[in-house]
Amino acid sequence: MRWPCYNEEYFVFLKNKLITMITKTQLRNSIESLPENVSIDQVIDHLVFLDKVQKGLKDSQEGKVYTKTQAKDKLKKWLK
Repeated sequence: MRWPCYNEEYFVFLKNKLITMITKTQLRNSIESLPENVSIDQVIDHLVFLDKVQKGLKDSQEGKVYTKTQAKDKLKKWLK
């Protein structure tokens, strides 16, 4: 099945992009931990944060990490 509004290049992009998945249970638990009155923006920020944590944990498990020296060097370039 092809979606008319998307071309093949878009699907190649998606296929090559690292996409982190979250289970419904994780999502439900995460939303339950938020305050009773919360804005949509806060929910989205929270979900983006969870996604970044998931990606970081996956990178760490796969050994895709920087040494302390590499991290310091990278920060020096950013903070110039």
